[in-house]
Amino acid sequence: MKQYQVQPDTPSHTDITRLRQGQVGGQFWSIYTDCTYQGKDATISFLEQIDLMNRIIAKYSDVFQMATTAKEVRQAFAAKRIASLFGIEGGQAIESSFSILRLFYQMGVRYMTLTHNCNIPWADQNQVDRINSTLIKNNGLTEFGKKIIIEMNRLGMLVDLAHVSKQTMIDVLNITKSPVIFSHSSAYALCNHTRNVQDDVLELIKQNQGIVMVAFAPDFITCSSTNLGSIADVAAHINHIRNIAGIDSVGIGADYDGISTTPIGLEDVSKYPKLIEYLLSQGNWTDDDIIKLIGGNILRVMEKNEQIAKELQKTMKPQEGLIDRKDLEKHNLTGCRNLDMYPITN
Repeated sequence: MKQYQVQPDTPSHTDITRLRQGQVGGQFWSIYTDCTYQGKDATISFLEQIDLMNRIIAKYSDVFQMATTAKEVRQAFAAKRIASLFGIEGGQAIESSFSILRLFYQMGVRYMTLTHNCNIPWADQNQVDRINSTLIKNNGLTEFGKKIIIEMNRLGMLVDLAHVSKQTMIDVLNITKSPVIFSHSSAYALCNHTRNVQDDVLELIKQNQGIVMVAFAPDFITCSSTNLGSIADVAAHINHIRNIAGIDSVGIGADYDGISTTPIGLEDVSKYPKLIEYLLSQGNWTDDDIIKLIGGNILRVMEKNEQIAKELQKTMKPQEGLIDRKDLEKHNLTGCRNLDMYPITN
């Protein structure tokens, strides 16, 4: 960690004490690198963070336990350790390479957020949907991007649609063979931020048997930079997604340590029980419903991805080939590549 500059306002919502207070039994550790790394040393930065997480888990092995399957999550929970799963946030991590995607899977990564807040050569991010956006567009998922989704399905890596544009969401849902996730998004009907999920997409998630995990970022909850919101506001998003997509397709994806402010009453990971207490007090949540919300649904999605991957691997070979050079040139990502190896199509 010494080589990284920690800003004075870097939030801290997570530590072992507060994880225990929050009764956290498992979580995805988000491996994230800023979009400015794309086309340069993004892959190196993601790898360094995975190495760091491996060392943290090893150092505190009485607290954390690595998990790569739903079965391993349950084993960690039974051992009273916090199941630790890896997700990479931003497709820039793989530098448009099937090989790097597969290597990340071998290192334990079990979901990939297709984009962060920047376009990549094969998928659009949510900000292209903003009014008067002048960002370069792929118009959703490119043909190469579709192959990435197919390979993720074959591997059993969860496709995460948080951060992507609406057209990218629809394109993925039209081709994926496995349930998808939104690792940290909320309900667009309650806050019309492009990072949130619109009702027609929630209907598609219900059909897909995927999951939307509600984020706590005030910008996505109240659509206000001054109104932080409350537990009741977060619960409203959970209830809305439940009402549209169903109880089997809603979860919690707070984005702690990825946001600078939080709703009042949900200041850090120790506050999760307060949210559960509030939902139970509403009278329309049963214990079984809560179990699905806090972990049952994401475990089901993982198990389904694992099952489909096993079937696909019986007949489907790994994806091969390189992205078209024109797609790299379009996004000005040619400076650090040997372009002679990349094909050009008409």
